[in-house]
Amino acid sequence: MRIDDQRESDNIEDRRGMGPARIGGRGSFGIGTIVLALAVSYFTGVNPLTVLNLLTGVQSVTESVAPSAPSQPGAVGAPKDELGRFASIVLADTETTWRELLGSRYQDPRMVLFTGAVQSACGTTSSAVGPFYCPNDRRVYLDLAFFNQLAHQLGATGDFAQAYVIAHEVGHHVQNVLGVAEKVHRLQQRASEAEGNALSVRMELQADCYAGVWGYHAKRNRNLIEPGDFEEGLRAAAAIGDDRLQKMSRGHVQPESWTHGSSEQRMTWLKRGLESGDPSVCNTFENHRL
Repeated sequence: MRIDDQRESDNIEDRRGMGPARIGGRGSFGIGTIVLALAVSYFTGVNPLTVLNLLTGVQSVTESVAPSAPSQPGAVGAPKDELGRFASIVLADTETTWRELLGSRYQDPRMVLFTGAVQSACGTTSSAVGPFYCPNDRRVYLDLAFFNQLAHQLGATGDFAQAYVIAHEVGHHVQNVLGVAEKVHRLQQRASEAEGNALSVRMELQADCYAGVWGYHAKRNRNLIEPGDFEEGLRAAAAIGDDRLQKMSRGHVQPESWTHGSSEQRMTWLKRGLESGDPSVCNTFENHRL
């Protein structure tokens, strides 16, 4: 990606080195389980602790649905280190894209950088679950060490793969702004487990498509994209498909338990956004076949 001389976002809160008082949840997980959880959980709009439980078969930790008090705020503004600056530039460009597409309806999210663990309005979470978006406080949470694991543990290399992670989480923010997240949450409360999973898949694929919409405008309007960048994103999408992850963790595939979509579905919806730049093509809820 061409990021030199690009605008950096001030909507960054740096809590690195400021761990929370306690870690929510219970139980321990081996490194293999954590790596798989990392791959799945960074594309979720719900409590990311649930993802670890889905992969291990452990019963979900029960937590209060009321928003938790956030931890002590960190320094606000664009970071000075290389990875922090990269995240700030990507966030800034998503701001530009979604302000142009949604106008006054769009309010920028804040990105919280942390190490180890973090407390959000969705609870206290370990970095083992990967990046996540909390709709209760409209923040994207990111431990930058995840990018190293993304490349070396999951095989998704390249700066656009990293940008894709951020743009996807911002995609969940777009869903929150547009009211999609709330509607899906209400439907899931009345749905069976299989129906709820199917709704989650549609949420995740729509966020993939929104990430692609950003990529289209980053290339066309600001020339951020270099040859091979989109291919990095598509490879990353394929790497974290539910079918691939289930084969890795269980040796077989259970489509009814998918919460994020197959490798093919993820690639399809990301590509749809990358090729069109039009959020209206991202309506996964009106497509019978994903």
